[in-house]
Amino acid sequence: MNAYLDEMESPMGPIALVMDETGALLGLRFRESRHPTILEDGLMREGFSFLRDEARTAAARGQLAGYFAGERRSFNLPVARRGSDFQEAVRAELSRIPFGETRSYGQVSELIGGTGDARDVGVACAANPVLLVVPCHRVVGADGSLKGYADGMPLKARLLDFEEESQTPLLA
Repeated sequence: MNAYLDEMESPMGPIALVMDETGALLGLRFRESRHPTILEDGLMREGFSFLRDEARTAAARGQLAGYFAGERRSFNLPVARRGSDFQEAVRAELSRIPFGETRSYGQVSELIGGTGDARDVGVACAANPVLLVVPCHRVVGADGSLKGYADGMPLKARLLDFEEESQTPLLA
């Protein structure tokens, strides 16, 4: 199976993104993480081979650039389904958390019908293959404290600070 790998710069450092043949986002990771090649390693284990085609990744790069420019607060990219029903339910709920807001792991659990506890939601967040687009960085502890993030706690804090600082209304 072919996948289309691209990289782009952002204020948070380099980002790697991978699209599938249908144009759906397979993965997005920040390169300055503890495991900078985890995205490619995981997809190779699933049988993907990587090609470069900027036309296939242009929409994702454009939306990410808009987010970091303060012109976009959410994403409307197709995302490849790559998890269990529970993980997909968590990801759907994460995608509803508004820009600049947070929810606790327990709140997310309640919002999806209490089918898992806060810890299960945390595990689903850790398995999120499309960081930022599915905003698991917006999930915090019940007391508002920062808890784990797949690409590291400093990055989670920077993303939340970026969104807090970008709360000025966007022009229509």
